[in-house]
Amino acid sequence: MRQRIKPIYIAVFFSFIFISLIAGHTQVQSLKAEQEALRAAKAAEEKNNNSKKETKKKKNTTTEAVNLRPIVDLSGWQLPEEIDYDAMAEGISGAIIRVHSGAQAKKENAATYLNGIDKSYKKHIEEFQKRDIPVAVYAYVAAGSIKEMQKEAEEFYQASAKYKPTYYWLDVEEKTMSNMDKGVEAFRAKLQELGAKNIGIYIGTYFMEEHSITTNKFDAVWFPTYGVDSGYYNAAPLTDIEYDLHQYTSRGWLPGFDKEVDLNQISPLKNTAEVYKKLFQRDAADYQHQDVPATE
Repeated sequence: MRQRIKPIYIAVFFSFIFISLIAGHTQVQSLKAEQEALRAAKAAEEKNNNSKKETKKKKNTTTEAVNLRPIVDLSGWQLPEEIDYDAMAEGISGAIIRVHSGAQAKKENAATYLNGIDKSYKKHIEEFQKRDIPVAVYAYVAAGSIKEMQKEAEEFYQASAKYKPTYYWLDVEEKTMSNMDKGVEAFRAKLQELGAKNIGIYIGTYFMEEHSITTNKFDAVWFPTYGVDSGYYNAAPLTDIEYDLHQYTSRGWLPGFDKEVDLNQISPLKNTAEVYKKLFQRDAADYQHQDVPATE
């Protein structure tokens, strides 16, 4: 015979079920709320980090004119054992190092091997790169034929490429061929064929005009003009050609070396920061004179 269940038990049972359902729903809602809060916090953190990165990027990218430290060019005539590289690095924004001295060498000397390779280029490049100074390289162009120009270009590139220089410069100062324009172009074209991406020319304005040497195929132009050559800038190159770099003295002074050196600056007619970035692939704000705050 079936016993009758008392109504009070039924009520208690269903009350328990109802309360359990309510508690479970509340717990699920609470977990969802926690997950949403975590997602929101993570999104806010990512946004903040991205904002900081963007601010840092803007801070480290200077496009305005800046007061850069000078750029030095050195060769084997500036002996490494006479240079305090720590001190010199503090006084410059870049270095352009001679790698090849051309075919004019008749015998080995203190600065150059008989094959034309500079004796000190490796030491100069390595010491400056250790100190985070950007380095470009140059070769003195002095071959007497197209074939010799191409050979010297290859020697120059092979000696330089492993250091990943920011620029390859041709130093053109003397007539060694009847048609120097063709010879210079043969040297430039060979460098480009070998893989050099940034190729510039150093040449005096008078020599350039006298021998009809064109600069339009080069990526950058570097002119020397000294004025009274006092060690300071006092004269700009007399030319209508746009130029990027100006060698303004051969009697400059830098900390860490007690002899005179060539000093250079970005063309005052151009945006200093933009041209510096082009020639040395760094931000100019990091290489200003110490008494000038970085441009933000």
